[in-house]
Amino acid sequence: MFDNICKFLVENFASDFATWLLGKPITLTKLSPSELSLEPIRADALILLQSEEVVLHLEFQTQPKIDIPFRMIDYRLRVYRRFPQKRMRQVVIYLQKTNSDLVQQTTFTLEDTFHRFQVIRLWEQPTDNFFQSPGLLPFAVLSQADNPTETLRQVAEQISQINDQRTQSNIAASAFILAGLILNKDIIQQLLQKDIMQESVTYQALIAEGRSEGRSEGIEEGIRRVAINLLREGVADEVVIKATGLSAEQIEQLKLTQVQVNNQEN
Repeated sequence: MFDNICKFLVENFASDFATWLLGKPITLTKLSPSELSLEPIRADALILLQSEEVVLHLEFQTQPKIDIPFRMIDYRLRVYRRFPQKRMRQVVIYLQKTNSDLVQQTTFTLEDTFHRFQVIRLWEQPTDNFFQSPGLLPFAVLSQADNPTETLRQVAEQISQINDQRTQSNIAASAFILAGLILNKDIIQQLLQKDIMQESVTYQALIAEGRSEGRSEGIEEGIRRVAINLLREGVADEVVIKATGLSAEQIEQLKLTQVQVNNQEN
């Protein structure tokens, strides 16, 4: 769930992340791992974005993993094979505080081969960094905040000032989920307005998961209901796929099923 939220934020607020990590709000488009000649490596939250000059490789992790350095050099070489002229910035972002030495690793070494990448431990980052752009607001509570509850209160205030309703609801829902890594759910619900989040696909999926009481079949049914509602509203297939995690084939099957149901009702 945390992985999907991070992917959603990066893909929908790419300019905010470019400003934070690259120093300027350049336009970035999604780069599919399938474009890199080889099959993608299994990763929790792998995101590849590109411009004409640079490729941004992000991986969000709640828990450190020993194979991260290898993944970094492997994807660097894959990108070089496909785009030898492009620079590449690789960043591993750890969401949850840990004492593991793995979160300190910034290099891959094998005999005479050496590769360096960047690591960001959110709990060490200045909180003000995440109040500069809407897409970064949900990460503020995970930063170097002395009082996470007060930080979330400030985030909620900033969210309330966002004019676009869809953006407002999606940022609120993302903040709700990420804050759950360090804050009690009751506190989060007190600070983030439920009526704002109810317009968010992300929040709807969260509610469906909660109602399932931990049963995988309940979660799947909840996600299916969210997808069906979106399709009925005329939301594009690719948006539904990103929001729910369903495959294109599953979306097509849902659409076919709904046509059959409508025919029966008529």
